[in-house]
Amino acid sequence: MLLTCHDVRKTFGANLVLDNLGLAVGEHEVVALIGASGSGKSTLLRCINLLTEIDDGTISLDDEDITDPRANPDLVRRKIGLVFQSYNLFPHRTVLDNITLAPVRVHGRSPADARDQATEWLDRVGLADKAKAYPDRLSGGQQQRVAIVRALVNEPRLLLLDEVTSALDPELVGEVLTMIRNLKSDGMTMLIATHEMGFARQVADRVAFLDRGRVLEEGPPAQVLGDPVEARTRQFLARIIEAGRL
Repeated sequence: MLLTCHDVRKTFGANLVLDNLGLAVGEHEVVALIGASGSGKSTLLRCINLLTEIDDGTISLDDEDITDPRANPDLVRRKIGLVFQSYNLFPHRTVLDNITLAPVRVHGRSPADARDQATEWLDRVGLADKAKAYPDRLSGGQQQRVAIVRALVNEPRLLLLDEVTSALDPELVGEVLTMIRNLKSDGMTMLIATHEMGFARQVADRVAFLDRGRVLEEGPPAQVLGDPVEARTRQFLARIIEAGRL
């Protein structure tokens, strides 16, 4: 497995957020994390990217325990891309500058190589004409695609996506989801926290339902979303259906 989470536990004060959680993601696999707000999806992604320290358990990437205190977080993060629901683009920098900043300053690439790679990615996602634009001149969907490209130029082994469509107007969601589908076709390994059940059904190889900090049920999308075993999963999906989101 590319990623393995074993008995991961995380508390914030008296609040138990991750409760001995176990999850594995194979190379080139796309796993969708679903569950109610507060179930632990975003915290899990932050723990995998070492932005949040776990209290117990292990997280391994390529069979290396990245939660070992001796692990170098900066080296680990070079292998993992994380994109948040808020775009977090630097407003005073152009699209091209936003994308090339980390490759040049953190990874030591030459500015010319970083620009070439960024330009290639922008062309692939239909944003080549926005290279010199500032973020406030872009739509929400365009900004989110730039944020994803910013993670991809570092050539991560694993891409983490945290509700990347939740801040978008409904008509802009499709362009981001199309980009993620294309990344799946390219073989990118992804762990995606999402409320887009239809998207999870279409793009995920596996769906994991989180409840109270545990993976309560996981399996192929058709099974988990269409014929769930656990009563709590059925209850969650019933509410999603009532809201018209499945």
